[in-house]
Amino acid sequence: MPAQPITLEIKRQDGPGQRTYWQSFEVAWQPHMNVVSALMEIQKHPVTKAGERVTPVVWECVCLEEVCGSCTMLVNGRVRQSCSAMIDAIAPNGETIVLGPMTKFPVVRDLVVDRSRMFDDLKRIAAWVHLDGSHALGPGPRQAPETQEATYPLSRCMTCGCCLEACPEVHSQSSFIGPAAINQVRLFNLHPSGEMHASERLDAVMGPGGAQDCGKAQNCVKVCPKEIPLVDSIAAVGRAATKRMLLGWLLD
Repeated sequence: MPAQPITLEIKRQDGPGQRTYWQSFEVAWQPHMNVVSALMEIQKHPVTKAGERVTPVVWECVCLEEVCGSCTMLVNGRVRQSCSAMIDAIAPNGETIVLGPMTKFPVVRDLVVDRSRMFDDLKRIAAWVHLDGSHALGPGPRQAPETQEATYPLSRCMTCGCCLEACPEVHSQSSFIGPAAINQVRLFNLHPSGEMHASERLDAVMGPGGAQDCGKAQNCVKVCPKEIPLVDSIAAVGRAATKRMLLGWLLD
């Protein structure tokens, strides 16, 4: 006997600054179905549960394996990747699935948001290794195994925005840079070549909106799909920033 149809209640918005409204859709259940595949079914047949033909729901996805971070949205009120949100797990008894866009980013349309602030913050903290023009210098410095072990979890960040969405310190009245960028400060300052510009990165998170603005809610760790130790990173960068503030004049 086939499983009962899946109902999705989706918060929609036709464009930036437009009014929001809700629409319900019903799709046939399929084995191993995730939220993305349910949205694909709606895209093929954009008719609401009431029988009204509407424009297809707009969402974003690329990798479909929790690597790109682009399909982040609110699923039943929880921020997560929709590609790894399995229908049988989130609605085992045929419950209605509620989808909405993240609230800490400007909505582009429907479930798509503009995460530009995250990429701008990566520029602000220089989240890269400065090696332009040095490609002919041969191999770079070796990295100790214990450092590799410490940095690998930090490098798994996919700029999905889950941590900012869950952070109570990130809102319209705050300039807090957020856990993701601070984690990248720690990552690149641990790199043998990246540490040459460690002071610049610390300077970028020592002012307003920097590491000291973290409220220690630890929501970021709970929602991070890659289980990155974000609280540890914020603490480590905070200690390094304090040290630079007190002793930086001796080191510069």
